[in-house]
Amino acid sequence: MDLHSAVLFRFPTPTFSALNGTISTRFLSLLTGLWVVALAWLTAPALAQSATTITGTIRTAAGAPIDYATVTLHRATDSTVVKTEFTDASGAFRFERPTEGRYRVSAVQMGFVRHWSEPFALASGGVALPGIVLQSSGATALKEVQVIGQKPLFERLADRTVVNVEGSTLAAGNTTLDVLSRAPGVTVDGNDNLALRGRQGLLVLIDGKRQPMTGSELADYLRSLPADQLKSIELITNPPAKYDAQGGAGIIAINLKKDQRQGTNGTVNASYGRTEYNKFTSGFSGNHRTKNLNIFASANYTRRRGFGIRNTYRYFYDSLNEASVLRGTSDQRNRIESSDHYLIYKLGADWNLSKNTVLGATLNGFAVPRPLPNGKGINTSTFYDAAGQVQDYYTALSTTQGNNPNIGGSLNFKHTFGSAAAGNAELTADVDYASYVTHRLQRQTTFFELSGRPSATLTGDQTGELTIQAAKADYTHPLTSQTRLETGIKASKVHSTNDVLFENTVNDITTVDLGRTNQFEYDELITAAYANLTHTINKLSVQAGLRGEQTSMKGQQQVADDNFRRDYYQLFPSAGLKYTLSEQHELSTSLSRRINRPSYRQLNPFRFVIDPTTSGKGNPTLRPETSYNVELSHTFKQKFTTGLSYSVTQDPITDVAQPESDSTTVSQYVNLDRQQYVALTLTAPLSPTKWWNIYNNAVFFYIHYQGSLAGTSLNRGQSAFNISSNSTFTMGNGWSAELNANYNSRQRVGFFIFQPFGQVGVGVQKAVWDKKGTIKLAATDILYTTPLRATSRYNNYQENLFLRRDSRAVTLSLSWKLGNDKATSTTRRTGAEDERRRAQ
Repeated sequence: MDLHSAVLFRFPTPTFSALNGTISTRFLSLLTGLWVVALAWLTAPALAQSATTITGTIRTAAGAPIDYATVTLHRATDSTVVKTEFTDASGAFRFERPTEGRYRVSAVQMGFVRHWSEPFALASGGVALPGIVLQSSGATALKEVQVIGQKPLFERLADRTVVNVEGSTLAAGNTTLDVLSRAPGVTVDGNDNLALRGRQGLLVLIDGKRQPMTGSELADYLRSLPADQLKSIELITNPPAKYDAQGGAGIIAINLKKDQRQGTNGTVNASYGRTEYNKFTSGFSGNHRTKNLNIFASANYTRRRGFGIRNTYRYFYDSLNEASVLRGTSDQRNRIESSDHYLIYKLGADWNLSKNTVLGATLNGFAVPRPLPNGKGINTSTFYDAAGQVQDYYTALSTTQGNNPNIGGSLNFKHTFGSAAAGNAELTADVDYASYVTHRLQRQTTFFELSGRPSATLTGDQTGELTIQAAKADYTHPLTSQTRLETGIKASKVHSTNDVLFENTVNDITTVDLGRTNQFEYDELITAAYANLTHTINKLSVQAGLRGEQTSMKGQQQVADDNFRRDYYQLFPSAGLKYTLSEQHELSTSLSRRINRPSYRQLNPFRFVIDPTTSGKGNPTLRPETSYNVELSHTFKQKFTTGLSYSVTQDPITDVAQPESDSTTVSQYVNLDRQQYVALTLTAPLSPTKWWNIYNNAVFFYIHYQGSLAGTSLNRGQSAFNISSNSTFTMGNGWSAELNANYNSRQRVGFFIFQPFGQVGVGVQKAVWDKKGTIKLAATDILYTTPLRATSRYNNYQENLFLRRDSRAVTLSLSWKLGNDKATSTTRRTGAEDERRRAQ
């Protein structure tokens, strides 16, 4: 675990220079073979009906088809939302492969009264519903329409858990990292490390794009992304072959909001939060949608201050005849106050080139206005001998200043073969480019009060550039009414360069610190191809996939000789099976092989200074970790889920803090030998009343580690658990509220033992101005119970660590929708809307 996020250390930046790694013959054969298969089926007829489908049409009272009506599938028992679709230009809709059971359908379009179908049973072969007629409604009548079933805050689907953030009270004025900390099975410790069901090593996607960050950089970015901009978060523990193999613990897919209204529309929001300091966020998003063109833009500005506390107590030992003899201790206290502000912006457009073809483009960026984000800290360090007598004492004052703008662009293409109905063959393609720049200044002056040594000043100047280029194409084809083939190829390349200069000044004499000054360049090329086959017959659904990835990477330093080059090819199989025993019971199982490659920062050998005796550095010898994962789950009444998971990981990557001398320590990532994991997951959504819904989630797990470091062998495991409960209250007259609580037990992560922590949050909101506006008031971590307490032990060293952030906050926010609430019957889908449909 990265235990040094209190320091604003940013990662490098990419382009691609010469990487002449040879792609293996096996990989080229797989890639070519997959696309020959795909193209062979390109002209084959696509049958519209799947084994279990629900189809129908929506029309006006005059018989005209209604395009882009919202059709929602509900469970008949409690009206809970199962899935949402949109009608096409002929008014037709289709729900693909729902499980057998009893359902009802609701349909609505602006200007019409919502229609509810009678309950019906879905069995093998599917159901064709009678034509649905929507009755016209005036503007006043629209206000009287009541929605019986609303999309819940949490949904448990066959292969993932979905957090529907949009509209959540506790999202108001908070960050994406705050919302993730309350998601089922997700833990974000006091040092911003992400874990899912107790496992680290996650792939984070935002609107389908991989984020090139881990650790504190990823946490900083998620903290800069306002939760008010989120639509949903998907937690995928065993992804199919379509996804990158990166992320041994699974994938967190973050989906941003998209305005679906016709015409010119917008939303403005502002929030003010208070901890010990002020936190302000404001933003605007808007779009102009016509028949064949949608133009959209958004901008969000955040300005916030905060603090971080880091206290470390260390014990240093001598090993004597297999016994440890205390040599001395140290007590170090750090407090850092930070001031951040940044602007996140996005601009894009979608064009309907034809009825079946959509072209889209987006430009997004992260800007840092002046004055640049900065921080200041104070450190006090006291050193004792074995008898507890003070041997040395000093204080250190530090300042930091950072500037990390980035910009990225994307082109996307989608073509549906044949009619635009769901289930036909589909080709999508994306090309992406992103550039990240980092410039960080650090200054630390140490005053030696006890020894009388002259004060010393250490300055650091780090600059970095990271460029990422990627291209991919995916093709989906229904081979028969029960069988679907998905294939795809992808290539991404990265170039990162970092320059860091450290200088020491003592008695007005400045010298270059050669032990910390360095230049590091990193190049990476990953090419991939996959095929995934899905087959449904009666009550059984099976999917199997294979993904191949060729990786070539090179790291080179100018000062040191820790250079490396690695080329490897690996296959990543995946499979899943779902069987519906009855309307009450459903079984599913899945397995996959995954990889977790070291991040650019983890490989970067640079040192970064936290205080005079504490530093961190990268490890260019890190190897990727690989894991085999299997899950078995049972769902009762389509609501209550019990899951059993097991994984075994080779060369697991973990963060360690180890002694370098009798008074200094260094933190870095290392590989252990083996990690075994088993977990029991329980999900229980409850509805005590019509106005009160509860989503409960519990994960009980055991992790066992094997390895050695600093002369210390590790062959230990520990049981742990995390539980969460989220209540939503609908009180009428536009009032609603949320109550969230979670608890994480004592847990082992490598050589670290983490003590329990948890939090409670509450929020209330009121719809105003004919439901165009929303006022929200939320309080998070109200009991102030989320500090990180950790202990790390070796044969000759022990470290007790305490970390705290200003996580207790009260936030007041306001959002207001602008523009047209109506949609016309000629609305067509755009690429962004299809992404929205697929995300349901």
